[in-house]
Amino acid sequence: MNIDIWSDIMCPFCYIGKRKLEAALAQFDHKDKINIIWHSFQLDPSIKYELGKDIYTYLAERKGQTREYWEKVHVNLVNSAKEEGLEYNFDISVLANTFDAHRLIQMAKQEGLGDAAEERLFRAYFTEGKNIEDKPTLIALGKEIGLNPALVNAMLNSNECAVDVEYDIATAQRYGITGVPFFVIDNKYGISGAQPSPVFLSTLQKAWKENVANTTLPDDTESGAMCSIDGNC
Repeated sequence: MNIDIWSDIMCPFCYIGKRKLEAALAQFDHKDKINIIWHSFQLDPSIKYELGKDIYTYLAERKGQTREYWEKVHVNLVNSAKEEGLEYNFDISVLANTFDAHRLIQMAKQEGLGDAAEERLFRAYFTEGKNIEDKPTLIALGKEIGLNPALVNAMLNSNECAVDVEYDIATAQRYGITGVPFFVIDNKYGISGAQPSPVFLSTLQKAWKENVANTTLPDDTESGAMCSIDGNC
């Protein structure tokens, strides 16, 4: 049974949602028969790395609130992450475009390393303050998860995997997905946002029991904390 996940690496609820799903899978009797498929999504394709500009300044400019307001908002995000065993260090986060990082994930998926790539990139951005727009950084991260550095370098210096990223984004638009994380279980049940683990578990159990294929997103989508393309998290 498949779980399709639309996610952006700079979305704090996507990393939290990943942990909540993993906690549910740990209690799911058929977890060995679950195939997780990560899909690309960009909350803001226009972002570019700017030396000295941090996430608080970016959000203040985009949303119209003060920098101090966003600092306080992110304290809550840090605490939410901590509850899932994650360490968020927004003070050192590097604002960057995620397109090439998504290309790296697409490449990793071809080697069965999609989940490892997502995990490593999340940690690189949220915990370690790495610039995930920087090609040498992406090559090093790819090597860490088992990809050939020379092949990663060749991919990043070409248009390879770009069409895969664009296809995922177009599919999300076609489905009406405007925020992430967004989970689709067995191509039938949608879960929007970082829902509590029991929601994931109950949906997994229901989908497993019914195991009915469906190629369109359902109307009965569960909703939780997420980031949207208008900048809300």
